[in-house]
Amino acid sequence: MPRHNHLNPTTLIRLQKKLIVITGPTASGKTSLAIALAQHLGCEIISADSRQVFRDIPIGTAAPTQDELNRAPHHMVGFLALDAYYSAAQFEADVMRLLPELFSRSDYAILCGGSMMYIDAVCRGIDELPTISASTRARCLTILQNEGLPGITDRLAELDPAYLRQADTQNTRRMVHALEICLQAGVPYSALRTGRVKERPFAINKFAIVPPREEMFSRINRRVEAMMAEGFLEEARRVYPLRNLNSLNTVGYKELFIHFDGVWDLPTAITRIQKNTRVFAKKQLTWLKKSADYITLSTDIDNSIHAILNHMGLEA
Repeated sequence: MPRHNHLNPTTLIRLQKKLIVITGPTASGKTSLAIALAQHLGCEIISADSRQVFRDIPIGTAAPTQDELNRAPHHMVGFLALDAYYSAAQFEADVMRLLPELFSRSDYAILCGGSMMYIDAVCRGIDELPTISASTRARCLTILQNEGLPGITDRLAELDPAYLRQADTQNTRRMVHALEICLQAGVPYSALRTGRVKERPFAINKFAIVPPREEMFSRINRRVEAMMAEGFLEEARRVYPLRNLNSLNTVGYKELFIHFDGVWDLPTAITRIQKNTRVFAKKQLTWLKKSADYITLSTDIDNSIHAILNHMGLEA
């Protein structure tokens, strides 16, 4: 965190407001911890999940249940149609507009989720990037549909080899977005990425639940089984006709769509969901290891709340 001793008195008063970040790998218990902490502090929760922003897919995205929503107010959940375009930059803008309202009701707000780019967008800011037009999105989608991810990669190799050298080339969403920016801006995406940290008029406290690997894998396997019991198969079948939408290009739906295509039986699809979710969780942990400003928490809610309050100098 940058020092704030040069700020004027008005800004220093605003810094009494605190944004509490709770993140961690999928199925680590972030939502339960955030709700318990929100109830203790009397504040509200902002979801930082790039899939929970969409309507009609609550099971596959592990969106807060109605009971959880009743226990603590949540924002940025289920407000977009499945075919809507959304980005980390839009998330930053939306949250920065929302926070003054939340801070008018409490000195605290909780940002909870596992989409690390969304969290960084709020905590550090994101570079100003061009708005992607419908025609550019359609052009990139056509490339993806006709040529797959290799087609996107080939275009980026021509337009922005610098970005390609450090990109996660298996992350379809980010690769497509990078190509969209290159085409829309007319310059390489990497040329627009400054990495400058924006100053925020509130304090930020960052915490990450990091379970032992075997516990994490076990929690993931149980989470997938619970999702199936809650009706995930029916939810995926309902949106199957929309399978080409970017909002559905995610673990869980992709495997069930392959099942619906007749390629895998259902037990195979479920096993693949569990495996691919574990791979995703390991990527989340890798991201966290690169960030030195998170306080590590266990999966025990009471212990974690005590650790958070103690770190922030608050009474448990």
